[in-house]
Amino acid sequence: MVLVLDPVIIVNLIFCIIIVALGIVGYEKVKSTVPLYIAAAFGLFGISHFATILGYASSLTVLVIIRSLAYIVIIYALYKMAFSR
Repeated sequence: MVLVLDPVIIVNLIFCIIIVALGIVGYEKVKSTVPLYIAAAFGLFGISHFATILGYASSLTVLVIIRSLAYIVIIYALYKMAFSR
């Protein structure tokens, strides 16, 4: 296995971890599931970044599926936030 230590990917992974942590804290503060959906989406983005670091970027189909799922979760969270009141 060849590690891909691209600084941009590593920084994006760090941001994903921070967003996941803030989403969990945000849920505890506001008791809304929207921060958890956002955390879940960025958790998926983090998985795709981690897979890229591990050298699985050649499996582009898997990365596209993971990132597409993340976008779907974000769309659902925004929809829920906009229309739940």
